[in-house]
Amino acid sequence: MEYKQELITTIHDYGCHLDHLESRLLDLSHTFPTAVLIPALYDELERPALARIREHLKTCHFIQTVVVSLYAKTADQFARAVAFFDSLPQTVHIIWENGIRVTQLMQSLREKGLDLTTYRGKGIAVWLGLGLATLGAEAIALHDADILTYDRSYPLKLLYPLVEPEFGIAFNKAYYARIGGNPRCFHGRVVRLFVAPLLSSLNDMFGERDYLRYLRSYRYPLSGEFAMTRDLALNIRIPGNWGLEIGLLAEVYRNVAHKRIAQTDLGLFDHKHQVLGNSVGEGLQKMCRDILRSVLRTLTETEQVVISMEHIHALRVKFRREAQNFTRQYFMDARFNNLAYNRHEEETAIERFEEVIAHGGEQYSNDPITDQIPDWARALAVMPDFREQLLAASEADAAEVRAMASRYTLPQAV
Repeated sequence: MEYKQELITTIHDYGCHLDHLESRLLDLSHTFPTAVLIPALYDELERPALARIREHLKTCHFIQTVVVSLYAKTADQFARAVAFFDSLPQTVHIIWENGIRVTQLMQSLREKGLDLTTYRGKGIAVWLGLGLATLGAEAIALHDADILTYDRSYPLKLLYPLVEPEFGIAFNKAYYARIGGNPRCFHGRVVRLFVAPLLSSLNDMFGERDYLRYLRSYRYPLSGEFAMTRDLALNIRIPGNWGLEIGLLAEVYRNVAHKRIAQTDLGLFDHKHQVLGNSVGEGLQKMCRDILRSVLRTLTETEQVVISMEHIHALRVKFRREAQNFTRQYFMDARFNNLAYNRHEEETAIERFEEVIAHGGEQYSNDPITDQIPDWARALAVMPDFREQLLAASEADAAEVRAMASRYTLPQAV
């Protein structure tokens, strides 16, 4: 048992009584409505994790709205998604993000001077979903669609700190232990073998900086599970690359006082795993490249640190040593807990990540600007009724295909 607190508030799980939390959240949600946002590819509907998520959401009476921001290649796929979520008791909005109606709506925004049509992937899915969710919700929890260990405690723990008026929290981030597989082993390579030694190395090189201290306070900075208030959702820029999670923390750093930020323990956690990749532009290496650029950019922006290629060379040397030190510690922790641990594979990943620093550092030096989707406040300045039009487009898409939904066999919960 530990009680450690950080620059941001850490909410531990000491065997909390979920029934008490749920009762309190249910009561508060009548005046402080809540929503859950799930960005998803259609492929997730054919895997067991999303069916499990759907079944647990059915028991979450403290959630009024579920928003699914979906990338589907065909109308048939979208129809299956509508049918898949029709059994939820909440109000459900499914945004067909690449459908004709939403595409035309984005084109209208472009014609008025704000072009978001070049953005792809999770970033634009989150942006669209947050905009629609803020129409009715005061607190919005976001999580991925591939969580194998999901249960109702996840949205409960994410949302409750935001709606409890005595807390004053505007942003709540999940942390957890990513352990799973057969045999059981550590997951989360990017956090363990890249982000942790990277932040430690930067701290050694540039000294104690508030931004670095802030990032190091998060126990799992890359978790895709977090919650925010309506006001923050409308006034935050969403990163448009694979560095979404770390880039979002930079936006929170700029917009929210430390005392209004929390992180909450979700316990053991497992979801789909990415491959390491064969080059800097693939898999986890691509993710690390975008994370590096985001961290360096924000460090320069907030701490006035000028980063040269000489710093990048020094960072590679520091990073390798710090990461190797971490592997020794992970090995002992794994052995003590009877977890499988392959030091060779860990060292191989570190070598790849070191190359990411070389390539990503040079890329940053040549072009320090990273992709960020403008906040909703700007979009609404261009088109004040954009959210309402987005809702109408989603409802029209669903109405058009709902009659087809009964033709499909839905994936079963696990």
